[in-house]
Amino acid sequence: MTATPISRLSRRGLLAAGGSFGALTALTACGGEDSGDGDTADQPGGGGWSFTDDRGETVELDAAPRILVAYVGSAAALVDYGIECTGVFGPTLLPGGEPDVQAVNLDVDALTVVGNAWGEFNIEEYARLEPDLLISNVHTVPDLWYVPEDSADEILALAPSVGILTLATPLRTAVERYAELAEALGADLSAPAVTEARSRFEAAAEALRQTARDNPGIKVLALSATADQVWFASPEQLPDLTYYQDLGVEFITPENPQDGVFEPVSWEDVDRYPADLILVDNRTANLQPDQLAESKPTWRALPAVEAGQVAAWTSEPAYSHARCAPLLEDLAEALRTATAVSGS
Repeated sequence: MTATPISRLSRRGLLAAGGSFGALTALTACGGEDSGDGDTADQPGGGGWSFTDDRGETVELDAAPRILVAYVGSAAALVDYGIECTGVFGPTLLPGGEPDVQAVNLDVDALTVVGNAWGEFNIEEYARLEPDLLISNVHTVPDLWYVPEDSADEILALAPSVGILTLATPLRTAVERYAELAEALGADLSAPAVTEARSRFEAAAEALRQTARDNPGIKVLALSATADQVWFASPEQLPDLTYYQDLGVEFITPENPQDGVFEPVSWEDVDRYPADLILVDNRTANLQPDQLAESKPTWRALPAVEAGQVAAWTSEPAYSHARCAPLLEDLAEALRTATAVSGS
């Protein structure tokens, strides 16, 4: 798979728009005994293991990796296939110790958190884990998401790494790549829970396609909301929105997205793009609809808000069939009950 290069500036928009804060029984303790039989991974008689990631880099090890440390979203995707990580980084814990929205399917008490926010990565704690493999998403090729740039060389010297592209690629592709990685790490993709999740994903995708066909003309706007600005999302780069659009959902594309991802505007301009259905980024750093209703008069005046046509948007999903199927179902339900209120 050839990764599509993304501007390094894209991470600024993603972070400013709310990304800076932050199952199955495991087949093995921290990975798998047997790798998959696909083209990207093998485990010959001598026990060797390899995997080619979306940066075009191939990891070759003498044996399948067992001690995995991953970005929280990567860990959340893998655990749905039965692969558990030892350590995580990225938005994992809320101030009270509860799981962040991006870690809701993880046993956070059993994990070593080596970094919980943008720029945090405890290299000493990471080294103590003696990791076999580091795993993360890739938004800006070849950088690994949430691995700090200023210490990346030191971190990456401690263990090989795998990156899965999750920007400028359809959601389905990212999900399939995580399934391939899970299989390489020992997951049984024919296990009932895995096949049921895949079937649910396929059915949900078809249901969303049918709903978009049956209720045409509904203009959908995805956004992130912070105290100072609104960030309108462009479907062209974001995997989930790209895929939903491919299924027929009519998204509004902002005219001037920053680095092709988000267009920031002041709250006075929140009505710039009239919409019938609004999706609100549910990441921890964002204001949620109840908070917006209390604090932003311009928000309350939007036709979609007045009509109650607002839904949660999981803008940074865990890329597994099990995690993404409900997102498709929820969007189909929101679209099914929406009516045209924007006048556009």
